[in-house]
Amino acid sequence: MRLISRRDAIGLGVFVAVAGHTAALASPVEAESEIARFSAGATPQTRNITIDLPEIAENGNSVPLAIAIDSPMTERDHVSEVLVVAERNPRPVVAKFQFTPMAGRAQASTRIRLASSQSIIVLAKTNSGVLFVSQRPVKVTIGGCGG
Repeated sequence: MRLISRRDAIGLGVFVAVAGHTAALASPVEAESEIARFSAGATPQTRNITIDLPEIAENGNSVPLAIAIDSPMTERDHVSEVLVVAERNPRPVVAKFQFTPMAGRAQASTRIRLASSQSIIVLAKTNSGVLFVSQRPVKVTIGGCGG
């Protein structure tokens, strides 16, 4: 029976921590899959969505996000669903919202958790199937250092 040295144990611990962190980040393919599922083949238009998100987030654990979609919010024409995707999070879908004309406005605010610096993609679908998309990059820093 061979005992491992303290140095070997520490080295193994560092390897597992680094390998686990790398595996935890989603690939852009996972984010694209979620976007494709939501869009159901519709071609998105790049207008009508305003994203309020800091350019630099000092802590990825709680990043403020506010979205607003320009829509009349009538029975005939309203935003029905919104999907928020963080392309490099372990789970790319960070928020989903559903709206009805009774909401009056298609807007929401929340705090999201980000694993690293990345782009946040917001997709909005209307009741008639029109799809809008917008995205914003955010740099996540830890303790004031670049991330």
